[in-house]
Amino acid sequence: MAQQKRATDTRESIVTGAATVFQSQGYGLASLADIAAASGVTKGALYFHFDSKEAIARAVIDAQHALAHTIGVALRESGTTGIAAAVTASFLVARQLRENPIVRAGIRLTLEGSSFQTPVVGPYLDWIGWIEGYLADAAALGDLTADVSPSMMAHFIIPAFTGVQMVSEVLTHREDIYQRVEELWLLLLPGAVPPDRWEQIRALLARTRREVSEQQ
Repeated sequence: MAQQKRATDTRESIVTGAATVFQSQGYGLASLADIAAASGVTKGALYFHFDSKEAIARAVIDAQHALAHTIGVALRESGTTGIAAAVTASFLVARQLRENPIVRAGIRLTLEGSSFQTPVVGPYLDWIGWIEGYLADAAALGDLTADVSPSMMAHFIIPAFTGVQMVSEVLTHREDIYQRVEELWLLLLPGAVPPDRWEQIRALLARTRREVSEQQ
């Protein structure tokens, strides 16, 4: 058992160390020597757990995706659904991007997935599926107009959010990400929700941004 724990701890150290390297250097420039140094392990220990740089990168993506999954679980357990769930999820992911190096590295690696032998598509499909589910609930609650497709909207929101957080990173190191995420919804939702629901939903946006930012 002690040996298993040591192996688990070493693997987690490699993933954490690799995240700092991938976050700062990107996949192409990151070297196994840099990852070993950042992880505090030998290259032999590195190769014991991972057979390639791509395998390490995918482990970082998996760790990031697991953290994102906790958001969906928490929303489900709290009973949050519909537009409130979609909005809350976006702000909580934004907070993870500001606070967690594994999340920042995992997102960067997902965007650089074309460098891998097999493209990274799973996280995108999962995020689209989660948002589509929330929007389907919103439609059932009467919070989307009849001509808005939850699937089409989800396929727009995820690329839009990806672009928003990328530009926020470039311009402000994500200091303004909460503002930009709120603006994304402010521009998108008026054309998607019934007019008599808009003021309530706009208040939801402001409240969610405030609550998430104050929890830091």
